[in-house]
Amino acid sequence: MKLSDPGRFALVLGIVLSILVLILLLVLAWGGDNRISTPEFVIAAGASVSYFIISFILLKNYVENYIYRKIRVIYKTIHQFKKSSLEKNRPALGRDAIERVNQEVARWQKDTHQQIEDLKQRAQYRREFIGNVSHELKTPVFNIQGYILTLLDGAVDDPAINRQYLERTETSINRLISIIDDLEDISQLESGALRLKEDKFNVVDLAREVMEQSEMKASKRDIKLFFRKKYDKAIKVKADRNRIRQVFGNLIENSIKYGKDGGSTKVSFFDMHDHILCEVTDDGPGIPEESLPRIFERFFRTDKARSREQGGSGLGLAIVKHIIEAHEQTINVRSKVDVGTTFAFTLKKA
Repeated sequence: MKLSDPGRFALVLGIVLSILVLILLLVLAWGGDNRISTPEFVIAAGASVSYFIISFILLKNYVENYIYRKIRVIYKTIHQFKKSSLEKNRPALGRDAIERVNQEVARWQKDTHQQIEDLKQRAQYRREFIGNVSHELKTPVFNIQGYILTLLDGAVDDPAINRQYLERTETSINRLISIIDDLEDISQLESGALRLKEDKFNVVDLAREVMEQSEMKASKRDIKLFFRKKYDKAIKVKADRNRIRQVFGNLIENSIKYGKDGGSTKVSFFDMHDHILCEVTDDGPGIPEESLPRIFERFFRTDKARSREQGGSGLGLAIVKHIIEAHEQTINVRSKVDVGTTFAFTLKKA
């Protein structure tokens, strides 16, 4: 509000003059020989007070309207910033403008703070992701480099060594390929680029195929693979068969890789009306309770040294979770140290 504003100046001047006139009337009414009569005083005082009240009301309205106009600008700026695409539906700004803007600013501050925290979290995730990827890739790359350098230094002419080192090189290359494939899968799953090819199939037959393919790895550690009971009837589900094969493959492979020698892995199915609950249970060392909330995170390992010795990309369970969620289903884990672990996920019944 500027001093040069004629409306404001006139209102303020009117209030001041009405006060001065009222003081003058009081002096004339009770002061000496020149005092005025009571009727004259009442008329003049009434006119002065009336003018004072009218001027005061007009000034008050002027100030309120001024504040109201300024608050409208603030409100509009905030609202446009938050909901620019919905500006045409912007609610009307009433006389409770200050309270409304206060609430809007508070919400804006809260949303902005959350956005900043999300950006910090994403930046932290990117740093950890890059660090984990580089660490996972370094091991097989350095192994390959070491084997090749040894062969180039003369071991290639020794039949007893060259074949052994070439086989080790092949193992490291296969691990590299596995890591790259998993990175490609997780990228597609997280970006939503993966398109499921849903079909109806017998999930028992699929699990049996995966178990048969894993028998050689299991036999090396004397681990028994079996079903909880004999499933004579087909259990039909509607899902992407290849992706669910990947889920069973990762879960059963993990149960073998991290299970105990001479242990067992059990596959179970339960009818849940509209869904089928699938479980993969082992009697291995189990997962500590504090690690369970993070078990599906990328590259998370409960025992980093032992896990890297076993190989793998550290993305298996993250991929499993994304595949199940892409089917709009759920997966969970329950585990007890020295007892075992169970991964359970649902599939839509066909």
